Amino acid sequence: MIKLFHQVSQECSRITTELYSTSFSSSIRLLHKDLRTPIFNIYGFVRFADEIVDTFHEFDKVKLLTDFKKATYEAIEQKISLNPILHSFQLTVNEYNIDHSLIDAFLKSMEMDLGKKQYDRNGYEEYIYGSAEVVGLMCLYVFCNGDKNSYEQLKPYACSLGSAFQKVNFLRDLKADFEGLDRMYFPGCDFSNFTQEDKLKIEQDIQRDFDHAYEGIVQLPLKARFGVYVAYKYYLSLFKKIKKLQPQKILDTRVRIPDHGKVFILAKAGIRSQLNLL
Repeated sequence: MIKLFHQVSQECSRITTELYSTSFSSSIRLLHKDLRTPIFNIYGFVRFADEIVDTFHEFDKVKLLTDFKKATYEAIEQKISLNPILHSFQLTVNEYNIDHSLIDAFLKSMEMDLGKKQYDRNGYEEYIYGSAEVVGLMCLYVFCNGDKNSYEQLKPYACSLGSAFQKVNFLRDLKADFEGLDRMYFPGCDFSNFTQEDKLKIEQDIQRDFDHAYEGIVQLPLKARFGVYVAYKYYLSLFKKIKKLQPQKILDTRVRIPDHGKVFILAKAGIRSQLNLL
């Protein structure tokens, strides 16, 4: 009955995704049915690691992350774990032969969050790669399903998309990151004196990531293209909303896309897909 245990574990990853991120879970449901479970499995793993460093303040986070890291590698090596999130993750890692260096880089970024409060340019780029770009690359392994040529061709675009998503998150969450976690990810920026010039430079960088990412989205396998495109449009809409705000407004509020806005994005993306405009 190992199949039942696989199913239970993967349901835990799906539920985790749906409860923590309605936007990502909605986009995942737009992928071909063959792709949904492995992507849920990746998100569940990423979400749990992120929770350790961002949420569990009353616990020994260093020990929790150390134990989680050890259990992750044991699950992948032994091909089983009694932690359902790690069991579902190892199923996807082993089925799609996901490069373990991506997992290493992700967990290293999580470790950085335990100590680093401010970043120089090199640290910032390393953190972006490990916390976001490699997540996109893990998903790309699933999307390409063993086609190494496609993976290598699409790899730079997947990195740009992950980078854009993460940087938008940083802008949106400036207040929460600084006041709640005492973090400032953007190098050379000061929360107490976040200027229009700072904001503009960051936005120009994010726009380049979005522009480059789109070039890759239209080249994705059909099974993945629509779901990824909708996630891209959601974050692009969030970014456009942030761009209209003055720096102080970003520091005072957390920008969101309302549910009716998400429905509009989905409907418009559906029309473009039906007209073969993606």
